[in-house]
Amino acid sequence: MAEETPDISAMTFEDALRALEDVVRKLEGGEVPLDQSISLYERGEALRKHCQARLDAAQARIEKIVAGPDGAPSHTVPFDSDG
Repeated sequence: MAEETPDISAMTFEDALRALEDVVRKLEGGEVPLDQSISLYERGEALRKHCQARLDAAQARIEKIVAGPDGAPSHTVPFDSDG
């Protein structure tokens, strides 16, 4: 991959997701040489892990903050629960 690739750990979730989508687009296009495909796949996996870590961190933050009737945080609930 001749173009410069930014450091994944410094990327925002949105930037990493766009980069991952670009990797997928290139791989699905089928016009990338095998060696480059392997490099793209490795970068895609690293981007996926970064995105998942950012989502997990956001979920943890959401679970910590649940407002009570007065608007003040009162307790925590799992991110995917209804209550």
